[in-house]
Amino acid sequence: MIPYPHIDPVIVRVGPLAVRWYGLMYILGFAASYLLTVHQIKKRSLQITRAQLDDIYFWLIVGLLAGARLGYTLFYSPDFYLHNPLEILVLWHGGMSFHGGAIGTLIAGILVAKRKKIPFLAMADLMIPSAPIGIALGRIGNFINGELFGRYTDVSWGMIFPQGGALPRHPSQLYEASLEGLLLFLIMWLYKERRHRRGEVFALFLILYAVFRIFCEFFREPDIQIGYFLDFLTMGQLLSAAMLVAGIILEYGYVRRQPR
Repeated sequence: MIPYPHIDPVIVRVGPLAVRWYGLMYILGFAASYLLTVHQIKKRSLQITRAQLDDIYFWLIVGLLAGARLGYTLFYSPDFYLHNPLEILVLWHGGMSFHGGAIGTLIAGILVAKRKKIPFLAMADLMIPSAPIGIALGRIGNFINGELFGRYTDVSWGMIFPQGGALPRHPSQLYEASLEGLLLFLIMWLYKERRHRRGEVFALFLILYAVFRIFCEFFREPDIQIGYFLDFLTMGQLLSAAMLVAGIILEYGYVRRQPR
């Protein structure tokens, strides 16, 4: 067993205000994605200005945060938020859904691309390779918070989490940071250099993220208020399965029919 490194989730506190590692991870993820996208624009001489990119990222961030919060309320705790609607606005109480954030970002991206007359799939192909960095940092933030831990285990690297009882558990946040984050980033960053059809990079992200997430969910403790579906599937796996289907439909129903 490996001791859980007790890291204070709060970096610094000034009166009633607190700067937390989890919030910092969001900021670092956005910054890394933005800078890498700027690098790609310069390298490829793409027809998109820095001002346009700034505006696009602003609305993508709004869509991500709004979607992540609303997605959590709808997918994971609808009854609680139905009876406590004001809690939806209390972000510091926790509760963000990756899949909700993905839907929010998708909607924001489609709308802003239409307004700026930029092909959405071209924009998605440009930006999506850097997204796994934010995913990895977010999972590290979950690990520091001691939340979203794994199921009970007897493997030698199991950890006892402060909120997870007395038995060791899988550090599933680190599994997700490694697969959905670092490995997916390496694959996407290398794949984008290939000559591909419009939308192909975006479709690959949807497919690979879904596969990695479904795998990692077998080690992650399901949300206590939901539990399992059919005694073995989690909400994360069901949502990822829908994401996988969407990626396959995009790849084989649209992308493969386009000329290179």
